[in-house]
Amino acid sequence: MDEEPRADVLLTGLLFHDIVLTGLGKPPTPGEEIWTRGMGCGPGGIANLAVAAARHGLTTSLATVFGDDLYGRQLKEILAGQEGIDLRCSRTAEGWDTPVTVSLAHGHDRALVTHGTPPPYTQDQLLPDPPPARTALVHLGAERQEWLGKAAASGTLIFADVGWDPSEQWSGELLEQLSLCHAFLPNDTEAMRYTRTDSPAAALGALADLTPVAVITRGREGALAVDQLTGEYAEVPALDIVAIDATGAGDVFGASFVAASLGGWPLADRLRFATLAAGLSVRRHTGALAAPGLHGITHWWHTTGSRTPGLFRDYAFLADRLPADPGPAPHEAPVTPR
Repeated sequence: MDEEPRADVLLTGLLFHDIVLTGLGKPPTPGEEIWTRGMGCGPGGIANLAVAAARHGLTTSLATVFGDDLYGRQLKEILAGQEGIDLRCSRTAEGWDTPVTVSLAHGHDRALVTHGTPPPYTQDQLLPDPPPARTALVHLGAERQEWLGKAAASGTLIFADVGWDPSEQWSGELLEQLSLCHAFLPNDTEAMRYTRTDSPAAALGALADLTPVAVITRGREGALAVDQLTGEYAEVPALDIVAIDATGAGDVFGASFVAASLGGWPLADRLRFATLAAGLSVRRHTGALAAPGLHGITHWWHTTGSRTPGLFRDYAFLADRLPADPGPAPHEAPVTPR
């Protein structure tokens, strides 16, 4: 019997239908109606990572739950039919509504309002026996996931991030899960809170003792990282880009860092590639369908990066690594104004 091919990336998590409102001018206040200048919609949540990975040419396997409603059918068509993501590990839940998130984008940040109920299947139920994969992109939470240990034991490299702790306890027990991980990619606030440190550099040092590759993202300040396997340290700035919608930028960074890591690139190049992709994503509406992929990055290189002295110096490595033909332009989110 032929061995099942290994996907480049395995993902599991909650899927949302995102509605993104942009151009608010100012944050809303109770009792006030604000008319926005722009709106977009599309898949969100775990789809941000899945689409970003697939658009880098990575074979992507997604285990999630779709509602048996209009949004669920639309999202399934976008992810499988349009983006080519493998959904064999996903399920459709009868009588369950797809969660909907309204994102109020303002400047370089956003506020989220979500309607939904917990899915009827856990991640461990979706992945009782994780399929072969070179890497897995996971979101660590307070509860341990059994599938994660199984995947790591089979040779899958685990790249993990973490979210805001609403309890603000920042339990150190979560960091115990890093023993399963190849890389950990929190933002600077999360990293400092979990490590009880007062600077990104100090947090990076603490995390480097817990996982082979530690990366800390800093939004408009760029990113810094250390790779214990290669002995590399790197710190890179972010691009100076006017943000329309920051939704999903961190997910684009994570998927792009995985793509560069699978290519065996030096750490500084991995960080620059991921920071570039995240920066390009905030110029468009909605997280998932704003991911630039190889096409968007190639277009940027030929039109901007290679023609700007400072950028050419920092991103010259792209000249030898981008494909001659990046394929068709990716689909963009339905937006207004068009």
